[in-house]
Amino acid sequence: MKVGIIGGGAAGFFAAITCATKNPNATVIIFEKSNKLLSKVKISGGGRCNVTNATFNNSALIKNYPRGGKFLKKCFNQFNTEDTVSWFEKRGVKLKTEDDNRIFPCSNSSQTIIDCLLNEARKLGIIINKGINITKIKNKNIGFSLQELDNSYEVDKVIIAAGGSPKLSGLDWLSELGHNIEPPVPSLFTFNMPNEHVTKLMGVAVENAIVKVQGTKLQSEGGLLITHWGMSGPAILKLSAWGARILNNKNYTFDVSINWSSKINEELVREQLNVFKSEKKKIINSKPFMLPNRLWEYLLNKINLSNDKRWIDLGKKEFNRLVNILYNDTYYVQGKTTFKEEFVSCGGINLSDIDTNTMESKICADMFFCGEVMDIDGITGGFNFQAAWTTGFIAGNNVCS
Repeated sequence: MKVGIIGGGAAGFFAAITCATKNPNATVIIFEKSNKLLSKVKISGGGRCNVTNATFNNSALIKNYPRGGKFLKKCFNQFNTEDTVSWFEKRGVKLKTEDDNRIFPCSNSSQTIIDCLLNEARKLGIIINKGINITKIKNKNIGFSLQELDNSYEVDKVIIAAGGSPKLSGLDWLSELGHNIEPPVPSLFTFNMPNEHVTKLMGVAVENAIVKVQGTKLQSEGGLLITHWGMSGPAILKLSAWGARILNNKNYTFDVSINWSSKINEELVREQLNVFKSEKKKIINSKPFMLPNRLWEYLLNKINLSNDKRWIDLGKKEFNRLVNILYNDTYYVQGKTTFKEEFVSCGGINLSDIDTNTMESKICADMFFCGEVMDIDGITGGFNFQAAWTTGFIAGNNVCS
């Protein structure tokens, strides 16, 4: 049995290793179009590799996938976050869970994960071909011909782990086989605010903010980081993932409102500020909600409140302006930036074309899918890698069945 795997990323390697482990007599071949293997593993988590997330309840886990959560629920019954942790630790990779539930190798180096996968592939005799860009697949009814320029490679079965594509045309080779494609658009990106003075506060971080896209139901909560181009951090990244298609339709031009207080309604903000109203301290020196000093000063200046103004001297209109800017501060977004070079897209093979129990195509027998080539994507925090390990495991486990 000869199994071809198109894509040398996380999902492709996991599928190859699983297949070769279960079927030691099979010839397993990885075809990677670039000259680099596991490139996204290398750069993820700032070079530390966010392997997975310590969300061990499958019902809670699927809530972190804007697309594909229901599909993944059955998949996680076969291979979940606990299985991922166990898999790597059995192979000598020590893992740690950080305060935000992200799981990293104790080495703090993505190379540890890369070395583990490469060593497993080597032990199992998996053939790795770099620099081979498969651009067409011929379905021969029995087996497939994988075509690259003037070369072709004959295999009995194939696993597609080619990753996400930034353009719809990048998936033509799969639609030609009869698969339905959800058009790809970017997910997980930061917000550009070229005309907003808030960018002068680059480096300022707020532990918890509520961000809303005006005119939509999109809302997200979490840490927020002000950058030299706009805003980033978990709250922004989650919002970009859940709103990927809506924000694409808006051409990444929209207004966002920031609730710096993280209080769920305006009355709670008023109650908190009322505690300060009798103070004789200057407002600049006595701030609510544990906001960073630079941000607090910026917000006061934005509503023209003097740095010498005392809480006790605050007029009713000034008080209302302060409530409003803490609860509903507005900024104009004009564009996006990819998050730390970690390109993630939503879109890909429509999940109705794939058997969730095996990852086999319902259109082409003996063709399997795993990873981001499918219309599955998660928010930041290790969820995209977990989907890759899980779907790679299922595809590799079933390809020779």
